[in-house]
Amino acid sequence: MRNFIIVIATLFFALSVWSQEMNCVVTVNADQVSQTNQQIFKTLERSLNDFVNKNKWTNRTYKENERVNAQMFITITKYESNRFEGNIQIQSSRPVFNTSYETPVFNYKDNQLNFEYVEFQPLVFNENVFESNLVSVVSYYVYIILGLDADTFSLEGGTEYFRKAQQITTQAQATNYSGWDQNSDRSRFELVDNLLSNTYREYRIAMYNYHRKGLDILADNNSTGKQVISGTMKLFETMMNRRPNAFLIQTFFDAKSEEIQNIFSDGPKVDVVKLKETLNRIAPLYSSTWNAITY
Repeated sequence: MRNFIIVIATLFFALSVWSQEMNCVVTVNADQVSQTNQQIFKTLERSLNDFVNKNKWTNRTYKENERVNAQMFITITKYESNRFEGNIQIQSSRPVFNTSYETPVFNYKDNQLNFEYVEFQPLVFNENVFESNLVSVVSYYVYIILGLDADTFSLEGGTEYFRKAQQITTQAQATNYSGWDQNSDRSRFELVDNLLSNTYREYRIAMYNYHRKGLDILADNNSTGKQVISGTMKLFETMMNRRPNAFLIQTFFDAKSEEIQNIFSDGPKVDVVKLKETLNRIAPLYSSTWNAITY
């Protein structure tokens, strides 16, 4: 009987570990706040780490090595009477097949973070109810991270997660918190709306092609992998011709510019001259990075 109980307990522990989706480090920085007692920020940081990593976000079962690696950096710039203002930087990555390399997937800074929080306040996510702006913002970005990660493994695989983020957006729009307004430039509404829009479908095709058909085969077939990644840039050109200055193009290259430079600086396996011309058209803000590609 004792051995049976141990086996059941072991299985339960394994399932509880494998059920979580996120492997995220949340950091709260309040250096800009003149606050004698920093304990509330440490408590907030611990609570957010537990909230993101111990919550069950999907119906899938994730093994430990399948959890999505991410970081959230919350910088508090103002704190008064349990009201916080600041920004949140979100980064996520995923492993590349047959390598020890982690490729960046999402790198984004949201400057419109404001919320109310009382120390030791429980953070609870209810997909049907707006609980707090802190919970909504963090939950929203968890689903964006999960959706983008899924898109890199299967074509448009992240749709269900983006719809969760969209639902959070709809609920939050009934509040007065900033960052959710559909009329604001570069808002949370715009990000998830674009991800689900057929107008920007090339972005999601590019995410799949770049990662699954390109990066994941580089170790085994360097030339083919580079050809696929180079061809992926044409998808962004098509999207740019339809929607100049598309938000999603910026988010892609904010995460990928340095990586692209490194990939194509390793030998002239593809037509680097034409590639650089394409990159300079679709992402001119990174022209110095593209010009640094050597061949």
